[in-house]
Amino acid sequence: MWEAANILRGPVDAADFKTYIFPMLFFKRISDVYDEEHKAALEESGGDEEYALFPQNYRFQVPDDCHWSDVRAVTTNVGSALQTAMRGIEKANPETLYGIFGDAQWTNKDRLPDSLLRDLIEHFSQYNLGNKVAQSDILGQSYEYLIKKFADATNKKAGEFYTPRSVVRLMVNILDSKEGETIYDPACGTGGMLLEAVHHVKENHGDDRTLWGKLYGQEKNLTTSAIARMNLILHGAADFRIVRGDTLRQPAFLANDSLSTFDCVIANPPFSLENWGEEVWASDPYGRNFAGMPPSKGDYAWVQHMIKSMAPKTGRMAVVLPHGALFRMGSEGKIREKILKMDLLEAVIGMGPNLFYGTGLAACIMVFRQRKDEGRRNKVLIIDASKEFKTGRAHNELLPEHVERIYGWYHDFRDVPGVARVVPLDEVAANEYNLNITRYVTPMATEATLSVEEAMVNLRRSALDAFASEDKLIATLKQEGMLQ
Repeated sequence: MWEAANILRGPVDAADFKTYIFPMLFFKRISDVYDEEHKAALEESGGDEEYALFPQNYRFQVPDDCHWSDVRAVTTNVGSALQTAMRGIEKANPETLYGIFGDAQWTNKDRLPDSLLRDLIEHFSQYNLGNKVAQSDILGQSYEYLIKKFADATNKKAGEFYTPRSVVRLMVNILDSKEGETIYDPACGTGGMLLEAVHHVKENHGDDRTLWGKLYGQEKNLTTSAIARMNLILHGAADFRIVRGDTLRQPAFLANDSLSTFDCVIANPPFSLENWGEEVWASDPYGRNFAGMPPSKGDYAWVQHMIKSMAPKTGRMAVVLPHGALFRMGSEGKIREKILKMDLLEAVIGMGPNLFYGTGLAACIMVFRQRKDEGRRNKVLIIDASKEFKTGRAHNELLPEHVERIYGWYHDFRDVPGVARVVPLDEVAANEYNLNITRYVTPMATEATLSVEEAMVNLRRSALDAFASEDKLIATLKQEGMLQ
């Protein structure tokens, strides 16, 4: 798969690799699975071609002249043939695949000459991507590998669509999604958080198929939202809703003119987004400004949207935010105060620096619950996990042992010297609802503190050592005749 990027390297910017490679990969996958299903239908019917063409034999329809092999046979105007085939498949599957191939400019011969596209097609043609050879989990993992590779290659731009999987795993472990629950990501990027929630259910609770039809995401970027849909399909998700659109201006999921609500709400929205939709929120029809109007930065617009999207009894949410959201005053301080008084905030986790793409700054995770356990009411757990990472060249990394340790602190919900503290809301109120972590968690001293007596002993010992060294040096110099 990475070799496909090497074929594009040069005429196509690294930040745009995903725009072309993912649709090609998906097109090949659909064609190969269609061939497998066609063969199975023929075997089942004893070679009856008419029966084999019945639409119900296929998960996705591939119209005439829209198969991979049809495009592979084209030698000129290859981009036009690719675009026609992809649009044909989208139209033949309007409920599931409409717009899924994105808006790549396949007919731009300055960027994608026929020779390059033929090389790319021949490269993919070497591999069978059908279910028998490339099962959904294997292909899905490979797809995730590509997304990670593109994120590493593009760095700053990657922050718009990719959250490090270890951070996602921590958030999903905290929310602990279960069988049959609804899961929603209002800034879903390439769908990684929804997928990690599915994996969590499969590994910890059983049947992840109980989530089909209960996965929801919204993403503003056309290419990224298309990739999210491909990503879920390639991982075997049978039913989900990913909608392209601006969540803060036009939320996609509504119930009786109100926001739909979900059991788990999870997101890594754009940090301190400007021009986020303040003009709409002044009279928001969904009541998302219940705690106040956010300022020019959109962090608390996302927070309030997500809180309103939590189910009344079972709802819980985890959101990644810049540290400034914990202590900025003004209108954000007033919003934070109102939310804290509602006793929805369960935990604040301060993360280490340079873990996220697009920013070297440290971020935090805020965890909210509609119904906190009795022992956690009127309290907030504040965790300083800023030392939990492995230093890397381009990015720091949260390893599995770091995830496990941080989750353990959250789960235990108790004081840990230098790391975690359960803070009564009265104390937060006394600090004017400032949640700056250093106000509540004091780092452990890295060196032992000496008593005055111990310090004096050490000082005398150092002085004696210095005098002895001086005597030795004088004796050496006299011996060599350099000193009378």
